[in-house]
Amino acid sequence: MSAEQIPVGSSSTSPMSLDSASAGSSSFWDRATKWASEHKAVVYTIAGVTVVATGAGIYYYASTPRNATSASSASEKKKAKKDKRKGKKVGDEQPGDEAKIEPKKPEPAKVEQVEEEIPQVDENTVGTMTEQERKDTAAKLKAAGNKAYGSKDYNRAIDLYGKAILCKADPVFYSNRAACWNMMSNWDKVIEDTTAAINIDNEYVKALNRRANAYEQSGQYSLALLDYTASCIIDAFRNDQSAQSVERLLKKVAEAKGKEILAGKEKKLPSPTFVTNYLQSFRPKPPPPGLEETVELDENTGKGQLQKGIQAMGKKTGDGYMDAADAFDRALELDDLEEHEAFAYNMRGTFRYLKGENQDALSDLSKSVDLQPALTQSFIKRASMHLELGNREAAAKDFETAMEQNKEDPDIYYHRAQLHFILSEFAEAAKDYQKSIELDKDFIFSHIQLGVTQYKMGSIASSMATFRRCMKNFDKVPDVYNYYGELLLDQQKYQEAIEKFDTAVEMEKQTKPLGMNVLPLINKALALFQWKQDFSGAEELCQKALIIDPECDIAVATMAQLLLQQGKVTEALKYFERAAELSRTEGEVVNALSYAEATRTQLEVQEKYPQLASRLQGMGPGGMAPPGMR
Repeated sequence: MSAEQIPVGSSSTSPMSLDSASAGSSSFWDRATKWASEHKAVVYTIAGVTVVATGAGIYYYASTPRNATSASSASEKKKAKKDKRKGKKVGDEQPGDEAKIEPKKPEPAKVEQVEEEIPQVDENTVGTMTEQERKDTAAKLKAAGNKAYGSKDYNRAIDLYGKAILCKADPVFYSNRAACWNMMSNWDKVIEDTTAAINIDNEYVKALNRRANAYEQSGQYSLALLDYTASCIIDAFRNDQSAQSVERLLKKVAEAKGKEILAGKEKKLPSPTFVTNYLQSFRPKPPPPGLEETVELDENTGKGQLQKGIQAMGKKTGDGYMDAADAFDRALELDDLEEHEAFAYNMRGTFRYLKGENQDALSDLSKSVDLQPALTQSFIKRASMHLELGNREAAAKDFETAMEQNKEDPDIYYHRAQLHFILSEFAEAAKDYQKSIELDKDFIFSHIQLGVTQYKMGSIASSMATFRRCMKNFDKVPDVYNYYGELLLDQQKYQEAIEKFDTAVEMEKQTKPLGMNVLPLINKALALFQWKQDFSGAEELCQKALIIDPECDIAVATMAQLLLQQGKVTEALKYFERAAELSRTEGEVVNALSYAEATRTQLEVQEKYPQLASRLQGMGPGGMAPPGMR
């Protein structure tokens, strides 16, 4: 289908993976050494071909298993001892998780007894007390505050905790008073009191979580993310609720920043690699009659501009694609297209789509099908746009309409198969790929995609056989070797995978010297990293890819992960931000920014909480990661 990202679960590992002890990703960025079953794979449908890519780089959640009861018990005992040393007894804080509090109404007699025992203190009387008297009085006031909190008398509890603080500046008292402000939705006061608690004990997890919640409620997402992250690191990512909060906040921060980026983003074509792969997902066809290269046309006419655009596309370079987009725009401005008007709208819509101008692209393609319903490619392209915009029903309807026009068009089945693949309907996808092959056995990507689909279905032997046939029948096509190499890499057959990537690279150099597909270079970089942890070799290959195609988002993101694996967090952040800039759709921007924000937060945690830096580094290269990585 399009060159969009498609999350697909992998049985174990995934080609183009960078993961080491427990990660997964919704975009192809993970870590690599030991493959964990928690990996989430990512499929880039580029050229209608899956680039199964897991990358890694940022650690998220501890890889320590949580089902070891004895270990957990020992950890709890250790924590209890630690809390005792800090003056906090287990169960000392009654106002805990506000959402779970089941307040008990105290019996009247007991309330009166407690009221009689509550010491009356102020700033003057506290000064006359001994240290032990202040300590004892603070404990009574705190107990009374807990009682008032349980009765939902929050103002009374706030007063009592405040008096306890006069006697003893204990972080628990501040945190408990913050819990009262929390129940009253006074977020500024929650932040004030939890900050006071954290200033006394900067590893006070409950106070960090309360302040994080207050920041989130007041729309200060970056600060909330920082506190939840610090809390997770202190707890070694054992608290699922806090870890889920980090995921939620990363998404919120990324979405907010993503909207800003998209609002001010210049609409331009993505990398030549992306454009080439999208265009070649459709079977090559000769120019419409009258627009062939041998026909002499005036460039100052609509038909002349259409011809110019077709020829510019054939260069398969960044400049060529920009010239093509301009020519198709100009063609419709000049008009006088006659029978080629539907084709002109098709091509302008295609390049508008590639620029991310989805609504304008949909409008153009709708005009194309209205003018010439038999031009089924317009229905297919519109279907892919509907799918990218989340309108599955409209996409399915366009495929049905296209089949009504020409049920023998193999492109319809191929791209409908992509829709099934995206939805993990692999059996249906395989049927459509096979039908596409029956109608046109010479289109290589139907064979490649069928092999990948078989692999996703667990039919490894069938998949490998499909690729071996591809190498026999399409021995001069570099894509075959590239994608077969990915499947070999997924099986950790590193040497064989690298040999296939090298073959693909040499073929690309020979056949497309000016418009080389850089994916085999990136795949080889990932293979070197996974196999030998060869950072320098992997970086060198990514840099080569970026020299050839400076705007290749996959190369940029892979480079970011490689840097993060080496602890070069500041440099990695620059690449993650660059990846966000290069992303086309809102989902891609948010995904890239999630990694950027996770990386930025890691830096901020190390700066604000220096004592946590060593723990973060001890969790593995890269420290932490964005949503979806386990």
